[in-house]
Amino acid sequence: MPHDPALVAETRGWLTKAHKDLAAAAYEFEADPPFLEDILFHCQQAVEKTLKAFLAWHGRPFRKTHNLVELGQSCVELDATLAEFLRRAAPLTEYAWVPLPR
Repeated sequence: MPHDPALVAETRGWLTKAHKDLAAAAYEFEADPPFLEDILFHCQQAVEKTLKAFLAWHGRPFRKTHNLVELGQSCVELDATLAEFLRRAAPLTEYAWVPLPR
């Protein structure tokens, strides 16, 4: 049975955005010195958007949030094997809005 085109488009949209964040982080890593604050922000965003793609694909609604713990809990309800990865990714949440100390 073919997948719903709208579902595929929504999921692909989230993953495309996540890919762009990873590309931005890689680019900023090449600066001398690297833009660490921006790199961490883009890494957080890539994880967030990937989790949203996973939830969208599974038809699980989510609210507008940057909280990786909240998104991760919803993902683990769908696939418990993600728990360890999401536990390690959770600290990235703060880089969505908290600047690094200077």
